Amino acid sequence: MEKYKIYHQLQDAVLKMFESGTIYDYCWYPGMSSASPDTCCLASTSKNNPVHLWDAFTGELRCTYRAYDQADEITSAHSLAFSLDGNKLFCGFNKMLRIFDVSQPGRFCTEQATYSKKRKNGQSGIISCIAPSPVDMSLYAAGSYSKEIAFYTTSSESMLCMLKGHKGGVTHIMFSSDGTKLYSGGRKDPEILCWDLRDPGTVLYVATRQVETNQRIYFDLSHSGQYLISGNHDGTITIWDTSKTSDNEGTNARYSLLSHFTYSGHTDTVNGVSLHPTFPLVASSSGQWHSCIDEDSEDNVPVNYSNDLRLWWFQ
Repeated sequence: MEKYKIYHQLQDAVLKMFESGTIYDYCWYPGMSSASPDTCCLASTSKNNPVHLWDAFTGELRCTYRAYDQADEITSAHSLAFSLDGNKLFCGFNKMLRIFDVSQPGRFCTEQATYSKKRKNGQSGIISCIAPSPVDMSLYAAGSYSKEIAFYTTSSESMLCMLKGHKGGVTHIMFSSDGTKLYSGGRKDPEILCWDLRDPGTVLYVATRQVETNQRIYFDLSHSGQYLISGNHDGTITIWDTSKTSDNEGTNARYSLLSHFTYSGHTDTVNGVSLHPTFPLVASSSGQWHSCIDEDSEDNVPVNYSNDLRLWWFQ
């Protein structure tokens, strides 16, 4: 019996917004509803640009949030995340977090240094990903390319705690819906780690995937927390049932997740996956950077280029 099928392969985009540099990150406004036009927007950050807030209906630029460095020059954020109530916009920089009030565009923001040169402690490196807690509006987590994950609150300038365990820089983090677990993945790191936040520093289990590049390979978690999904470097998509584990002796994790289902989704690296909150639908995207091929080279190795977005229906 067929368990899945391509529901739709998206062709032409209905809306395009253009940045002048490489796009580092973007995020949708939480609670977006087409019935409420004010909520239909997304934020993006790109090289040598401030953070932009775009209208998702018209593609017009609504406003900008500008961060400045010590030389009073605009500096670009490397990661973005809205607070769950949509009132704050968290932005990650090199050894710095900046929090903007969404209702006040411009340069005013709250700064949170993540590393102290004087004390030589804290979270170093570029803040590459941010995730707000679903149960505590003041709590949020931040991952960095220095392989560290740290927790902060909007009410304090001090870091709460730090998690270490990834082999590569952290590229994506995500809380479980009940806020008791945090999932994290890294670049050139085959393991998605599930951290037990009731016992900080403890890895409950790991899910093994194929990640062979430095690009960000997203994963997603069902609202119930039962299913974890991620793309792989070889074009496949893997789904794990978090209730099915095996002993994982010899590692820092108690258990290893058993692959529930793997299927071929694309002909190139699957860098993005997203689960529909109510329907059995999965959106997946593919693509990666390929080096230029010298036409005079004797090595005639075929390269699969696949930059597409697909919707999958599961039965």
